[in-house]
Amino acid sequence: MPAPAAPPAGRRERKRQQVRDQLYAAALHLFVAQGYEATTMEQIAETADVARATVFNHFSQKVGFLEEWGARRRTRVAEILGSQHAEDLPVGDRLRRYLREMADLNTASRAETTVLMDASARFGRLLQDPSLEIELARIVEQGRQRGEIRHGVDPDQAGALLAASYFSAILRWIREEPAPFDLHERLHSTLDIILLGILTGHGRAGKP
Repeated sequence: MPAPAAPPAGRRERKRQQVRDQLYAAALHLFVAQGYEATTMEQIAETADVARATVFNHFSQKVGFLEEWGARRRTRVAEILGSQHAEDLPVGDRLRRYLREMADLNTASRAETTVLMDASARFGRLLQDPSLEIELARIVEQGRQRGEIRHGVDPDQAGALLAASYFSAILRWIREEPAPFDLHERLHSTLDIILLGILTGHGRAGKP
């Protein structure tokens, strides 16, 4: 007997994803062009050429576009690092590569980053969403398992520290135009401080 055809659900899912991508692209275009606050769900529907109800079927709130933006960026970085087999790198190099790719995405679309990151901080859950912390903590834990991280280091705490440092740098970077500093260099030096610490051998000697 011939092999059964692909189930209709597969086609429906692909169509649903196409509509979601269409809405996402329309929303980002409007956010950058006129600002996050000024953009309405009705305008997003009109730009995407769909019914207003369709927008709410995919994104129940406007803030959902901000969450999608962050998730897609993390996914993109994961894909890039996966293609480069970054999991084989020492943990310090792997963290550096991760932050470098994130910086590449931000600098390549500074106008988009400025609007979306600012909106995420003001209206979204930028500093409450643990997604980036979890990803960075996973890298730290793998490094600890390979003996590259001190055994007493809490991966979750390290991931939180790395994520907070990243967001702090980004929010300062988007504050002025032109950019007040080189984002790559700032993230690189911040990571050095976290990995190496701030105390000299003399400073550590006084630790109880």
